[in-house]
Amino acid sequence: MGTVTLGVSIAVPEPYGSQLQELRAGFGDVAAHGIPTHVTLVPPTEVEADRLPAIRAHLTAVAAAFRAFPMRLEGTGTFRPVSPVVFVQIVEGAAGCTRLQGEVRDPSGPLSRELAFPYHPHVTVAHGISEEAMDLAFTTLAEYAAEWVCAGFALYEQGSDGVWRKLREYPFGSGPIGVPAQPGSPADQTAEAAGATVRPS
Repeated sequence: MGTVTLGVSIAVPEPYGSQLQELRAGFGDVAAHGIPTHVTLVPPTEVEADRLPAIRAHLTAVAAAFRAFPMRLEGTGTFRPVSPVVFVQIVEGAAGCTRLQGEVRDPSGPLSRELAFPYHPHVTVAHGISEEAMDLAFTTLAEYAAEWVCAGFALYEQGSDGVWRKLREYPFGSGPIGVPAQPGSPADQTAEAAGATVRPS
């Protein structure tokens, strides 16, 4: 059946997603329109196509054990000089993202893989462009801010044209933010790790 290149990420919702995508393109990042604005959970990973059913089942189970958590973006950061990336920082929700990506990449699961760098959740707004353009991205978005409630994640596939397309969304389990279905469940630990607060449904 061959192989496919997959990624798992949290989509940055509208209107923020399109705003940041257009800004990224404006900085000269030619890949911008092929990459939906996102927070990576699993980076591009090549897998055998016949593993897709197991991957989908795994992601469904992970999502069901999670509850929604707040996300807030604010200001910029960079991985330079180690990696040519400028990003918008996650100032709330990073712990939830970290816990979630660990569950998705569980060593016993179908998406187990090592990372080239320690996991650091972020929203890329410039990658591999000139230093001057990355400096512009860094300063232009220095006061950027956005917030929403993260209620799930999605599986994406990269086409032969380099464009990433959504295969399926995986909504989290139902219930108020930070409140697990059953006390002591994995979702309870997730909410605690994410620093989520209990809010009315």
